[in-house]
Amino acid sequence: MSDWFAVVRTRGVAWDESLSLREQALWDPHADYMDGVEAAGFVRLAGPLEGTRDVLIIVRAESPEDAEARLAEDPWTASGHLRTVRIAPWNMLVGRLG
Repeated sequence: MSDWFAVVRTRGVAWDESLSLREQALWDPHADYMDGVEAAGFVRLAGPLEGTRDVLIIVRAESPEDAEARLAEDPWTASGHLRTVRIAPWNMLVGRLG
């Protein structure tokens, strides 16, 4: 059975603060990866948390380790643009993601 997890990722050492999100190196491969994992049903919601260096991602995975392994495939992980800070089980009480 799959479970929902809230993942917090933060900007890593490769993040160039002088550039916008879409101007970062490897933007296209990262965007393609995210589109692919969304289409596969792994990532359900994702986006930056305004006013922070963090991103919130809601994923469906078998375990935190499974989620981390899938996120390790993101080109921005290997490049050092993003790193995972926390993966926590998420019990949605209101709404539905299907």
